[in-house]
Amino acid sequence: MRKEAVVLATVTTVAVVAVLVRQYSLKKQRQWKQTQRILRKFARESATPVPKLWEVANALVSDMQASLVSQEETSTLNMLVSYAASLPKGDEKGLYYGLNLRGTNFLILCARLGGRNEPISDLYRKEISIPPNVLSGTSQELFDYIAVELAMFVSEHPPDDTLDAPEREKKLGFTVSYPVDQAAASSGSAIKWKSFSANDTVEKALINDINRALEKNGLKFLVFSLVDDTVGNLAGGRYYNNGIVASVTLAMGSNAAYVEPNEAVINTEWGNFNCSNLPVTEFDSSLDSESSNPGCRIFEKLTSAMYLGEIVRRVLLKMAQETALFGDVVPPKLATPYQLRSPDMAAMHQDTSEDHGVVGEKLKENLGITNSTPMVREVVAEVCDIVAERGARLAGAGIVGIIKKLGRIESRKSVVTVEGGLYEHYRVFRNYLHSSVWEMLGSDHSDNVVIEHSHGGSGAGAVFLAACQNTKSS
Repeated sequence: MRKEAVVLATVTTVAVVAVLVRQYSLKKQRQWKQTQRILRKFARESATPVPKLWEVANALVSDMQASLVSQEETSTLNMLVSYAASLPKGDEKGLYYGLNLRGTNFLILCARLGGRNEPISDLYRKEISIPPNVLSGTSQELFDYIAVELAMFVSEHPPDDTLDAPEREKKLGFTVSYPVDQAAASSGSAIKWKSFSANDTVEKALINDINRALEKNGLKFLVFSLVDDTVGNLAGGRYYNNGIVASVTLAMGSNAAYVEPNEAVINTEWGNFNCSNLPVTEFDSSLDSESSNPGCRIFEKLTSAMYLGEIVRRVLLKMAQETALFGDVVPPKLATPYQLRSPDMAAMHQDTSEDHGVVGEKLKENLGITNSTPMVREVVAEVCDIVAERGARLAGAGIVGIIKKLGRIESRKSVVTVEGGLYEHYRVFRNYLHSSVWEMLGSDHSDNVVIEHSHGGSGAGAVFLAACQNTKSS
C-alpha cells in the first residue's frame, strides 16, 4: 500500500512539474512573440524605401530654398552664409596653424602644405581638455586658456619664417565643432554658442576676445572668423579636389555645408531639419521629449552618433520591460540614458560570429547583461541594423537633396566629402549611405555623385582655412 502511495505521489509530482514546465514554455513563447512584434513594428515604422527618401530630400530642398530667400524663420533650417570668404585652390604652400574647438576639449594643429599634387608634411596635432572651471567661466577666460596652450604648441612647432610668410601676417584657422553649444548649461558659460553667419555681431565680439588673448600671450596670429567644422572640412576637400561641392559631418553631430554656384559657402545646419515625412517612432519621440532641446534638431537625432546608440537602448529597454528579453529583472544599466554608445552599437552590429559573441561582450560590458542567449543577441543585432540603416539612408537623402538644390543631379559630376566616425569607422552605416544614394539616383545618374571620406581627419579643416586666407591676404 505504501509502495502504491509513493508511486502515486511521484506520478503526481511529475505531472505537476510537467504542467509548470509547459506553462513556463508557453509563457516564454508568448514573450518571444511579443519581442518579435515590437521588433517588426519598429522596423516597419523606421523603413526608408526610395519614395520615402525622395519625400525627405524634396522637403529638404524646399526648406533650403525658403531659408535662403527669407531672413525670417520660414523653414526648420537656419542656413547661414559662412564667414569663410574663400576656399583653397590647391596651390597653397607653407606652414599653417589651426584650432578646432569642441565641447569639452580643443584640438591644435599645424601642417606644411606643399602645393598642388604635393603631399602634406610636418602634420602635428595636440588635443587638450578644458578644465571645468574654465568651461563655466567667461569666453575671455576660455580664450586666454587656449592662447596659453597655443603658445606652448607653437614653441614646440615654430613657424619657419625663412620659408613662410612672416609670423605677424599669419592667420589662425578657427573651427567650431557641434558639441560646443551643449558644453555648458548656464547662459553665462564660456562656450554656449555655435553657429555664426558672415554678419554676426556676436561672432565679431568673440573674435576680438580671441585676438586679444593671442596678443596678450605674444602670439602674432590673427583669427579672421569662427567657422563650423563642416565648413572647415569643405575647405580641406577643396584643397585636394576642386570638384567638391559639399561636405557632410556624421559624428556626434550631423551637418552639411555646400558651395553655391556664385561660390558662396553655405552652412545648412541640417541637424535642425524636420518634416512630416521623417520616419519618427515612439522611441525617437521619447528621446526628443526627454532631451535638453525638445522639438529641435530632429534630423540630427535620427542621424548622428550622439543618439543612435541611445535609440537602440530605448528599444531594448521596452523589450526587457514587456517581454523579459534579458530575464525577469530589467538590468539597471539598461534603464540608464545614454549608457550605450554608438561605437559599441557598431561593434555589435558588425559582429559576424555565429553566436554573436561580440554582442554578448558589449551587453555585459555596457549594460551589465550576463545571461543573453544567441537568439537574444541576434535580436539586439537586428535592432542595431534598423537604427543604423535608417540613419544612414536619411543622411543619403540629405546629400541627394543638396545636389538637387544645386541642379547637378542630371548633368554634372559632383563630389561630396564626408567626415566623422559614423562614416569612417562604421562600415555597415557607410554602405547603407552609399546604397541609398545609388537607389535614389538609379543607374542613369548614380555615377554623377561621388561620395568620399574627407582628407586630414577631424579638425584639420582649420589649417586649410588658414592657408587660403593667408594666401588671399598676401
